[in-house]
Amino acid sequence: MALAITERDVEGILILDLQGRLVAGEAAGTLRERSHKASGENSKVILNMSGVDYIDSSGLGTLVAAHSTLSKAGGGMALMNLSKRSAELLILTKLATVFRIFDDEKAAVDSFFPNREVKKFDILDFVKGSQK
Repeated sequence: MALAITERDVEGILILDLQGRLVAGEAAGTLRERSHKASGENSKVILNMSGVDYIDSSGLGTLVAAHSTLSKAGGGMALMNLSKRSAELLILTKLATVFRIFDDEKAAVDSFFPNREVKKFDILDFVKGSQK
């Protein structure tokens, strides 16, 4: 299944709803192109990962590259709605320390506004809670 990306704007933050597999080839290229485009338009991006059922090493590399591109443009990137498998993958690769991760859209959007209180996402609690 190809990666489908739906765009929407919430309070000036670009939210990309991802659906499919984030893997080498067209999927990674599609996200890479979209993040480069966003760095010139709106460098504050949230990736809604709720529809992503698989990420390979190229997909992880694409996430890191997108994060770097957006940060260099003066913005940032946050991830939200990770599956248990995706969360475990970010922990295993230690990328959970690189990305800002949230379990809901409001917290992810609020993280881009310094005057707002942000509900912190505890990735270890998430993984432990999904094992029950």
